[in-house]
Amino acid sequence: MALSREQIVQDVTEILSNEQVITDEEVLKRNSVDRFRKFEDIHGIYTQPLPAAVVKARSVDDISNILAYMNEHNINAVPRTGGSATEGGLETAVENSLVLDGSEMNDIVNIDPYNMLATVQCGVPLEILEDKLREQGLTTGHSPQSKPLAQMGGLVATRSIGQLSTLYGGIEDMVVGLEAVFPNGEVTKIKNIPRRAAGPDIRHVIIGNEGALCYITEVTVKVFTYTPENNQYYGYILDDMKTGFEILREVMVKGYRPSVARLYDPEDAQDHFSHFSEGKCVLIFMAEGPQPIAEATGQAISNIVASYGETKQVDSSLIQNWFENLNWDPSKVLEEREEIKETNNIGFTTEVSGSWSVIHDIYQNCIERIRAEIPHITMLGGHSSHSYMNGTNMYFVYYYDLVDIKPEEEITKYHYPINKIIVEETINAGGSMVHHHGVGKHRTPWIKEEYGSSYYILETLKKAFDPNGIMNAGTIFPKE
Repeated sequence: MALSREQIVQDVTEILSNEQVITDEEVLKRNSVDRFRKFEDIHGIYTQPLPAAVVKARSVDDISNILAYMNEHNINAVPRTGGSATEGGLETAVENSLVLDGSEMNDIVNIDPYNMLATVQCGVPLEILEDKLREQGLTTGHSPQSKPLAQMGGLVATRSIGQLSTLYGGIEDMVVGLEAVFPNGEVTKIKNIPRRAAGPDIRHVIIGNEGALCYITEVTVKVFTYTPENNQYYGYILDDMKTGFEILREVMVKGYRPSVARLYDPEDAQDHFSHFSEGKCVLIFMAEGPQPIAEATGQAISNIVASYGETKQVDSSLIQNWFENLNWDPSKVLEEREEIKETNNIGFTTEVSGSWSVIHDIYQNCIERIRAEIPHITMLGGHSSHSYMNGTNMYFVYYYDLVDIKPEEEITKYHYPINKIIVEETINAGGSMVHHHGVGKHRTPWIKEEYGSSYYILETLKKAFDPNGIMNAGTIFPKE
């Protein structure tokens, strides 16, 4: 028999303490959603079931004890740290869920400059870790736009990527060891080693699990030497995306590794670079590292771009200034909310990936279908920002006016249909429906298509590690 809301709160308070169990209604509302439902949130409308409580964990033992209790009584757990998710992964889709907030587990456990490692608890903000490392001439190499808000547990749980990924890789390339708690309360720790061949790489059961298999409590990541004085910036204007993709491909295939390699279509470029884009595409690069490597990488990229005659170089200071002001500014979040409320115009993004042979078709087909099928679009564009030897990503950006709807109808009239077009076109072309924001709860309808016959492996992980289905119901795995 399901426990009552009151009984759950009473039990959890006895396991932890009064001050760790929050039942204030406004807190519960804010913790029932993430940025996917920001229009509803802005208008104070919350359509998801409110959690029974937000539980402020302070240790791995807290997480272990609470999860064991929840597993015994079939109570849904929604792991949360920084709260910057965008795909609905933090929504409380089940009545009387508990939000397990690890933001107070925020100790930097150890910085080891000899072995080039940093170990932190899940609630350590990335920006705080990065600032501490830079004091020692080090860096994580991880720099997502959400850097001022994001915390380490959530970054690993969502398989995050940063703006410097072409050189440093995604978070999965940076993670060395992990500590996590599974729903039966089992605490597991994967040791910190450079590599091993002792069976499957079990880090990847945990990395990217989005709280649907376990709760990440501690992370160890690689660190790198920080040499911003050697950075080289390059920017170019060009006529079309197809040429831009070809340039990106040549840079990657020839083995060069700039930290930044980005291609913007005309509309997205206008949003970022209106002072010089001339209504065309914009291609930018940054090379970094030891001075000889940074200079050689930059020169090689310059030579490659020069071989495409239709490109025009812009002053490097324009690119440097743009890059240094790219991240979210937490102080502007309230301004954004007020602007959306006043204008009834809102923007979102959807990111996918594909091989070099299909990425331009994905881009073109998505843009054409959205323009043809979705009303009231005010901006539609995109950029490629993370490239690899065998392909790249596409990050679609779209804004629309909200016409004659209630706030809770925004998702079904605009956001879902746009997401659906992008996901469908990408999967049909053989690409991946999600590159770095995670599946959340709003791309799960396509998860079996995404995985094909390999869905058997994913589904078996869920059955093995979360047989009672208490971990973040509806995230990655469709809710029955």
